[in-house]
Amino acid sequence: MKLINYLAAGLLLIAPATFAAPAPSGDKDKDENRLENAGTVVDEILNVPDDIPQDLLDKARCVVVMPSVLKAAFVVGGSYGRGVMVCRTGEHFRGPWGAPAMYALEAGSVGFQIGGQATDFVILVMNDRGASSLLHSKVKLGADAAIAAGPKGRDAQADTDAYLRAEMLSYSRSRGVFAGISLEGSTLRPDEDANRKMYGKDATASAIIAESKYDAPAAGRRLVSRLQKASPTLKP
Repeated sequence: MKLINYLAAGLLLIAPATFAAPAPSGDKDKDENRLENAGTVVDEILNVPDDIPQDLLDKARCVVVMPSVLKAAFVVGGSYGRGVMVCRTGEHFRGPWGAPAMYALEAGSVGFQIGGQATDFVILVMNDRGASSLLHSKVKLGADAAIAAGPKGRDAQADTDAYLRAEMLSYSRSRGVFAGISLEGSTLRPDEDANRKMYGKDATASAIIAESKYDAPAAGRRLVSRLQKASPTLKP
């Protein structure tokens, strides 16, 4: 009997430490990984001159990066790819690149195809209207905002004016292959839960981007600094 009592007492001492609820840091860790992965994607893409034409990047107000989206994420039930949007600060998005806000890309249909491998998506937001439309609500690409598969390489320069009629230009990278891709029918929206976890309970995409109320977290600084280095000034 004494042995049983000793064992019971020992379990009572161990239980609080063993079965305590895990700290709620897991989601924030995932969001920090999302920021770091977005920085890696942008760095690798910008290191290849034939990927995104420089003059298009110089005219972009914002850049949306969705790293490592899997085909399996786009299924019935509203699953989505997670990523970030970084915009130039100041009036009419003409200042230096600001803090990244968390965003979600949702599939337009069950048949949306991106291949069997993880795919990175990059979207250039080319004008003020396109940038402003993404700050507050879900935007259906192709309906609420005009989007086109982005041109790539030096040979695309002659077609720049035609492509700039679109509010957004979209690209994909899978298995090392970088190309323009149409994302019509998909939607982009602020991931406000993730924004609050990353920046605080009052954080919204609008406050982060348009109001410039927050500094980029450590995990997002590589992304911001790489864009600032590649395109420090908005060009008309």
